Amino acid sequence: MVAVVQSNANSSMGHLNSSGNEIDVLTGSISGTTGGFLSSTMMTEEPCISCTTFNILAPCYKRLDNKDQNKRESDSRAFWFARNQSILDWLLFERSSIICLQEFWIDNKELVHLYQERLRDAGYITFQLARTNKREDGLLTAVHKDYFSVLNYHELLFNDFGDRVAQLLHVQSAVPLTQNRKGNAPQEFLIVNTHLLFPHDSSLSIVRLHQVYKILQSVETYQRENKKSHMPIILCGDWNGSKRGHVYKFLRSQGFVSSYDIAHQYTDSDADAHKWVSHRNHRGNICGVDFIWLRNPIKSRKSLKTSWAEAVFGIIKYHLLRASLSENDAFAFLKADEPDGFITYSAFCEGLRQVNLLGRPYGLSYRQAKDLWLQADIDGNGVVDYKEFKLKIWNSTCPEQEESCTGSTEDSEQEIEEITGLNVKEAVLFPREAEKGMWPENYCLSDHARLTVVFSPVIMHGSQQVVSG
Repeated sequence: MVAVVQSNANSSMGHLNSSGNEIDVLTGSISGTTGGFLSSTMMTEEPCISCTTFNILAPCYKRLDNKDQNKRESDSRAFWFARNQSILDWLLFERSSIICLQEFWIDNKELVHLYQERLRDAGYITFQLARTNKREDGLLTAVHKDYFSVLNYHELLFNDFGDRVAQLLHVQSAVPLTQNRKGNAPQEFLIVNTHLLFPHDSSLSIVRLHQVYKILQSVETYQRENKKSHMPIILCGDWNGSKRGHVYKFLRSQGFVSSYDIAHQYTDSDADAHKWVSHRNHRGNICGVDFIWLRNPIKSRKSLKTSWAEAVFGIIKYHLLRASLSENDAFAFLKADEPDGFITYSAFCEGLRQVNLLGRPYGLSYRQAKDLWLQADIDGNGVVDYKEFKLKIWNSTCPEQEESCTGSTEDSEQEIEEITGLNVKEAVLFPREAEKGMWPENYCLSDHARLTVVFSPVIMHGSQQVVSG
């Protein structure tokens, strides 16, 4: 079992620097900094690594006047330059091992140079990636050379609705973090930085789920091709969805845990869904959408394809419920005019079209619909009866009711004696009001909170199964 160290809710983390100087956590101004809490944590007897994810709100999207939606911060160099200097002050004050930024204004050469120069001077290697179709923003990932070397870097271009991208980094610790039976050896990790599509309406659930599926598929392919299956995986970013959504459920079913929730001992229950927030969106709503996901090397979990299908069945049920259909009515809707009391493949596809999940640029492809059909047709007789419908579709978990999912499919890979995993040691949101589910009106660094997590390494034996929350 992996031990979890609970975060101290009364910690002064981010309020005082190592010299005791005060910091304005709302305006972002820092005076006289000489080091941060996280860097000092790494100097303790227990080796630690830290990771920060932050959507820094690209100036091309930041509105300066709610009455004039066309007036953006990008029109005022003094505004965006000062704000991004403050963001960099904070990042360099914390000095996390890994920094993952979203909505990085990659279209502005001066801002790009500002980040590259200051991060490079502080000892970071930087990687940037623009969104597709000439979007103005993108991603930036920075890795501190004192803690990691980058073994490989991949860019993931989704090429779908939303022009989203992701970065995949294979890193190795600069010094051994743990000692196993074979002696000291550097540890390796996979890091992903991404920013999912905003769910403007429920019809975009499929494309958001597909974006995550592509990330996990790329991770699995990379691990298989490089024979690196037993590494911790850290997924960072703005997931644009809360703990009640389909993406959260999908990642949980794949063995990932939310580092912040683990640190604060929050569960997947609805009661804990709104204990913290990290974003105030353009509609004025506040919710928790920024996550640092962790998956330790584990023996068992559901196959990726199975988890994907279960998540899509949940979305289908969600749309049927939105149409106020009962269980019997939903079966009749999918059966349509078929006379024999069965759902046929053609009727199934027609039902998906009517709920806007098929036949749209951001919906299911016909190949995906066929794969779903094959899983729904459990006995393989070419039709789905009421029992199969209930088992595969109606009993699927909807996002408002989802609970923890754990897999049971055994990993066919050869078991190894000792592997290195990660404990969640500390996790903190800034501004700190976000940890109480509130959003301070005078916070101006971004419309997102900054999430920083500290991990400590742990030796796990091959016979152990990691408890995921």
